[in-house]
Amino acid sequence: MGALPDARVPDASLEDWQELLELVAERGWKYQYSEGETVLPLPPAQTVLSRQADAECPELRVWPSTEMLAIFRFLAAEEIDFDVDLRELQGQERLDVFCRFLRDIGRRLGKPVLLDPEGDYRHPVLKFDVEADRVVLLAAPPVI
Repeated sequence: MGALPDARVPDASLEDWQELLELVAERGWKYQYSEGETVLPLPPAQTVLSRQADAECPELRVWPSTEMLAIFRFLAAEEIDFDVDLRELQGQERLDVFCRFLRDIGRRLGKPVLLDPEGDYRHPVLKFDVEADRVVLLAAPPVI
């Protein structure tokens, strides 16, 4: 898995994006919204996702803790897409923070949250399972 695995919520909607933005604010997570190099106040999801096709892709940086950054990219309403840096998830305490972050998103949206190796959407390795209400390991790490 690359250093920046892809996390995603498939089958999302504009309403799911708005719920995510509200969750970030409610949890008091530090965040920064930007369009290109310009940092702006966080607009409603509808405003972000209705931008012109040739506009720069907005980015929302969220720090669920001081040691962990998730970068959300508003590519399409149909999928919530974000990256995390595996180097920031070293140790059980940081891994627990990350799993709580996935759980918080999955619970709020009532949808699975998948973690895929960078660029490979066919083989998720972690998943927030809505029915089990927990993060589960889907694939064993490679043997070295």
